[in-house]
Amino acid sequence: MPDHPRPRTIALPVITAAALLTASASPAAAATGTADGVTDLRSDLDAILEDPALEEAVSGVVVRSLREDDTLYQRRSGKPLTPASNTKLLTSAAAMEVLGPDHTFDTTVTAERSPDDGLVRGDIHLVGTGDPSLTREAFADLASDVADSGVTEVSGDLVADDTWFDSRRLAPDWEAADEPYYYAAQISALTVAANDDLDTGVVTATASPGPAEGTPVEVELAPHTRNLTLRNTARTGPPSGDRSLDITRPSGGNTFTASGELPAGGDRFSTLRTVHEPTEHAAHLFAEELEREGVTVDGGVERGTRPAETTELAQRESAPLRELLTPFLKLSNNGHAEILTKTMGREAAGEGSWEAGLPVIESALWRLGVPPSGVKLHDGSGLSRTNRLPAATTVHLLEELREEPWFDTWREALPLAGDNDRMTGGTLTNRMRDTPAAGNVRAKTGTLTGVSALSGYVTGADGEPLVFAVLNNQVPSSAARDAQDAIAVRLATFTRDEPTPGPDTASERAPVPRQPQDGLECTWAGTC
Repeated sequence: MPDHPRPRTIALPVITAAALLTASASPAAAATGTADGVTDLRSDLDAILEDPALEEAVSGVVVRSLREDDTLYQRRSGKPLTPASNTKLLTSAAAMEVLGPDHTFDTTVTAERSPDDGLVRGDIHLVGTGDPSLTREAFADLASDVADSGVTEVSGDLVADDTWFDSRRLAPDWEAADEPYYYAAQISALTVAANDDLDTGVVTATASPGPAEGTPVEVELAPHTRNLTLRNTARTGPPSGDRSLDITRPSGGNTFTASGELPAGGDRFSTLRTVHEPTEHAAHLFAEELEREGVTVDGGVERGTRPAETTELAQRESAPLRELLTPFLKLSNNGHAEILTKTMGREAAGEGSWEAGLPVIESALWRLGVPPSGVKLHDGSGLSRTNRLPAATTVHLLEELREEPWFDTWREALPLAGDNDRMTGGTLTNRMRDTPAAGNVRAKTGTLTGVSALSGYVTGADGEPLVFAVLNNQVPSSAARDAQDAIAVRLATFTRDEPTPGPDTASERAPVPRQPQDGLECTWAGTC
């Protein structure tokens, strides 16, 4: 039995998602519409959502006017649905309210005793507070600052202190099969960002074919530290062959294995893989950077807690939250969401955990004027399938945030449809190009297998600002995205009093190139 209302029996134009996505309004098309723009809009959105591709879907949809303060469309608006990465709308807004746009993350290096003629007697401590932007270059800068302080030798250990957060690395209801993949990286208060996208708790694994068939494939991990082991059994296959190469890491360890084949003369293969215990990875990376700076650590690399009384040797402050929002929201970074969740718990309740942070998000929603009716959170990113969020609550949040002094900064961090710049278009870079929605729709995407969402802001054809939320469950992600894009394009052409495009002139409209769709966020799959 389908989970959404059956198609109505009144006569409706059959406007599929594909028809709207391969169309842009023309004067001829406008002539076929009616004078009641709202009625036309509702009929068209009904038709999109009653597409056979969505027959088994459960969809919650709300469209409201920010100018007229009225609801233009709603369907199952109050039903709590799995939101996927639409959860990040709540997490990011709460973080701006709880932590503030100027919040920064500090990483410090301290010693038990002040250096004496270059020697630190005892341990030095690398202390993290969750900075998601600690790249290799950042650790190199910290090591350089330690050397500049006059330290040349440490008689004790390098001790990594990640106790700003608890020791639980993975949310309890994340799927175990996701653990090797970068969207499910372990969460720590001390972690490495492996690239310019600031993906935390991962390494970049690259493989290049050898010079001839049968020769070993060249494989690298970056950053590759001493606590990681790489086993390579991969071989170069025939030039006409398919890639069967994969790089795996078993749960609970840091032995990475490259196996399979990479075609001779073919492209280099690159992927991200999570590390086990990101704190240890960060500490070993810092130890290597100290060594490069001529600072010798006589002991080993350990985990522990900084003593109450220490001397600061170096300190790094991250960019403020208002700037970190861009890679977080544009690229739908799960690690950043969970770091912020635990940071809010630490800030408000003195405990950097999911158990402390998630109630802080709900409390923040109340303060933002959004009672969390129907909201159930088990993580901050949306990777959990047990999260619940109604479309009505999503739209309510999007409306209320306009009153916040940081709203413009937050809104700018949302992906912008069809923009070629990844740090502008984000997860909407390849969507709605060459349509009235391109450069217009700012919205947060969300994708899990069988779950898809798109919620945000769009301006109608006559300049009327609109807010919308579309949450689709129990549906192939590609079909849901087609419908979401069709809805967004239709909203971008909306006017109240003028005729709107009819379905009879689709053949007169220029086709829009569609991007191949898969089951993941495009950033998760590396396609945007």
